[in-house]
Parts: sequence; C-alpha cells; structure tokens
Amino acid sequence: MQEHFSAPFEVFNAAVALLTRSILLAPRIGQATLSQAKAAQYYQSGILRYAAAFLAPSVEAFKAFTNIERKKLAEKSPAENLEDYSKLFELNVELAGAAMAGSLRAANNFFYEWLSKGVLAWLTSFENENSLCEFSSRLEEVLKLTVKEYPKAIEAIKSEFGFHLDDGGYVKVAETERFHLYRVLPNKKVAASRDKPILIVPPYVLGANILAFLPGEQRSYVHFFANQGVPTYIRLVKDIHTNVSVQTMTGEDDALDTQFFCRKLLEKHKRPVTLNGFCQGGYLSLTALLSGELDGLVDALITCVTPIDGARSKSLTSYMNAVPERFRDLEYSQKVLPGGNAVVDGSILSWVYRLRKLETESPIAALHRDIAMFDSQATPHPKIGKTAAGIHQWLLHDQTDVPCHITEMSFASYTVPIDKEGNLPVTLFGRKLNLKRLEEKKIPWLTCIADGDDLVDREAALAALDYIDSQVEVCVFPKGHASIATSWSIPTSQCALHLHFHPAGNPAPGFCKTCRGPVCFQIDLDGGAEPVESDKRDEPR
Repeated sequence: MQEHFSAPFEVFNAAVALLTRSILLAPRIGQATLSQAKAAQYYQSGILRYAAAFLAPSVEAFKAFTNIERKKLAEKSPAENLEDYSKLFELNVELAGAAMAGSLRAANNFFYEWLSKGVLAWLTSFENENSLCEFSSRLEEVLKLTVKEYPKAIEAIKSEFGFHLDDGGYVKVAETERFHLYRVLPNKKVAASRDKPILIVPPYVLGANILAFLPGEQRSYVHFFANQGVPTYIRLVKDIHTNVSVQTMTGEDDALDTQFFCRKLLEKHKRPVTLNGFCQGGYLSLTALLSGELDGLVDALITCVTPIDGARSKSLTSYMNAVPERFRDLEYSQKVLPGGNAVVDGSILSWVYRLRKLETESPIAALHRDIAMFDSQATPHPKIGKTAAGIHQWLLHDQTDVPCHITEMSFASYTVPIDKEGNLPVTLFGRKLNLKRLEEKKIPWLTCIADGDDLVDREAALAALDYIDSQVEVCVFPKGHASIATSWSIPTSQCALHLHFHPAGNPAPGFCKTCRGPVCFQIDLDGGAEPVESDKRDEPR
C-alpha cells in the first residue's frame, strides 16, 4: 500500500520543485525576453538598412533608364517595344526569383541555427540558470554589432584606410591634366635600396585606395614594394567632377599620360619602368604597352586580377546575354554633370555586378552573411576587425564615376573576344593591339590571379596564354579578387608578395608548382637577392 501511494507523492514533489525552480528563474526569463526583444528590433532595423543601401543606386539607374527610353520608345514600333519589355520583365522575374531563393536560404539557416540554440538553452536552464540569458545576450550582441556598431566602424576606418596624401608618406612627382603621379615612401625601415622603378595603375570604378589598404597594419600593396626598397609610384586620377579633361578622357589620353610619367621616371632612375596594373588598370596598362607608345620606356609588365578577355567571364557574360539587346547600352548607366559632359555612374556599374549574383548579394543574404561573420567568432564578445571594416569601406564608399570612353573600352573587352590572331577588341591611335607584340619586344609579363576570384574568371585573366604562353608567367594566389592587396600584402603571410610560394588553390595543368609574387618578380628584374620560399602557415583571416 505504501508503494501504491509513493508515486503520486514523487510526482507532486517534482512538480513543486519545477514550479519553485521556474519562480526562481522568472527574473532570468524576463531578462532573456528583453534581450530577445532588442535583438528583434536590431534584426528589423538591419533588414531596412541593408535594403536601403542596396536600392540606393536604383534611383539614379531609373532616372537614366527613363531618359533613354523616352527617345527609344518613339523610335521603335509598339510591337518591338512590347517584345523588348516582355524580355526585360522575364529577366526581372528571374532576378527576383534568385534574390528570393538566396534570401530564404540565408534566413532559414539563421533561424534554424538560433532556434536550435534557443531550445538547447531552455532545456539546460534548469541546470544552469544563466544558459537562457547567455543565449539571448549573445543574440542581442551579435545583431547589435552587425546593425549598429559595424556601420560606425566602417566610417571610422577611413582615417586608416587608403591613401592619405597629406600625411607625409607620399611625394608628388608630376601631373597631367588628368592624373597625379606620387611616389610612395616606405613606412618602415628599408633593408636595401633598389634602382628599377615601378608604376602602379589602379582601377577606375573602385578606385586606388584598395592598393593602400591599411598601411599602418602593414597591409598595403604599394607600401610592400616601397618597403623592399623599390622606387614605387602610383598614378592617381584627378576628381572627375571638377576636371573636364577627366570627364572627356579617351584611351589615347590615358596611354599618353602613362607615357609622360614613364618618361619622367626613366629620366630620374635611368632604368626602364615596370608597369603594374590592378584589375581594370591592368587592361589599360596592357593596351598602352601594345600601342607602341611605351616602347623604350617600359620593359616589364605585371597585371593583377585583370580581365584580359572579359568575354570569357562566364558569369558576367551570361548575365549580359540575358539582358535584351536593346538594353545593352552604356547610356543606361550614364549621368550628365553640371558642365554638360556625360560620365558613367560608378554606383550603377558596381550595382550591376551585384545584380548578377543576387542569390548571395541580396540585402537579406548580405545581412545574414555579416551576422554569421560575427557569430563565427568563438570569443564571448565578438569584435569588429579592421580588415572587414576596410573591405566594406572600399566596397560601399570608394566608388567613383568613370569617363565614358574608358568604360567603352572595358565594355568592348567583355562583349567581344580576342580574335584568333591575338588582336584585342579595341584600338588605340588607329592601331590594332596584338598580344604577340609583347613576345616580339621580349617584354616579361607576370599575371597574378586569385584562385577564388568571383569577379574575374581564371579563363578571362589567362586568355593571353593562348597566344604568347612562353612570354607569360602566372602566379596563382589563394582567396578572392582583392586578396592580393589585402591578405597577401602582409609580409608574414603564407603567400606574401616577395616570396616564392605554393598556392593553396589548384593551378591549371602546365603551371609551375611554385609561384613568384609580384614584389619578388620586380626585385629579380632589378638583380636582387634570391627569393625566399615560404614555409609559413600563418594565413591571415
């Protein structure tokens, strides 16, 4: 009989214990609820903030679109207009579907992960009264960091990021109507002084600052050369909004200004120049060299993540081919400045690049990517790294408008392939630009690519190998498009620019097992010491 009545008493005692424990946990539950309410507010604010930032260029894009369509609607028949707009609508539906799929996937992963953590925290709260508060506080802290603190850090990094030409670290050497030429001074002790100068040509759209990423942190492409004793020069374009000569600049102007600077450097150093172009700057450097205007002035070429034949970039060309032919016109990205000159809106150009990858670049997907970046930190209190802030400063705030003629050259390189004779799809000074000319002139060419580059495909960057493979040396860096100027510009990194290293990626058949970085390439041209082979494993994050 005693055993018969013991079971209800045990249940009663357990219920009382549970109720007592719940009462004791009530303050903790209230605190956790408040943290989760704050997290929900940050999350909603984040969606609005990221959506606004993503859609900002659409205002200018819509203005340009309506201005052009006012003319084209009258020029086309109603049937043609209907057909073109139907195709455009289909493309928009596809893009919206990709954005929705990517957004749902990102949101699903986020809620599944945090819901699992929340359930686990609730179940363990009776053993550890702090578990639920720790979970909620972590969620609130991660979202606050992403939505509220991260934009502040991106703004604050301006003082350290990029070129600050008035800080005493640069010397102005020459200028033209369109460009300034600055010498980059070392920002640490130089072990050796070298003679052969290098002229670095940045891209137009996303500007030069990525090449002086974080000099104070020893993460700077241009300072890496200077700190190795190389006479290092950077060509910086003048403000397009206040300089008419920049607004109307042509490829010929670009080449002649490069010629002027190279002549100055030859006179100063008594050595021909190594021309080093980054991304779009590499393509312009190549065209200037092939035009013959730099003969006797330049005896070596370095290109970094440069689309030599943009028509081989599968992702971008497939997107462009999906756009109805009527709308493949650069006029849709132009705006007219107060002086009356049209330029290509840099924000619209960069927006187009994001539209082709809406599955990962939609506002919701981007928000969750940043949340995951901070949540992945194992520390109790995640922090904002300078690298992440600097990259976002570059991507969000370093865009600039571009001269129409310069953009037309890049557009041609992405729409018309190099012909079977090796001629580029553009001309300068009325001359064909044939890749084989570099072989005839015996100009060594180092082309650096990024194994994880999602902006410039490997095939596009290595197109020259089909024509002058014996003249081109290839260096394969791990990671993405900007990694050469960020991760690998650290002297202690695994694939530092002054080393021979084994790439982490998988080079295509026929490549050397060991790659030579661009600083190493430049030093060797100058008769420098034997390069050091990297055996480090401290790859930067």
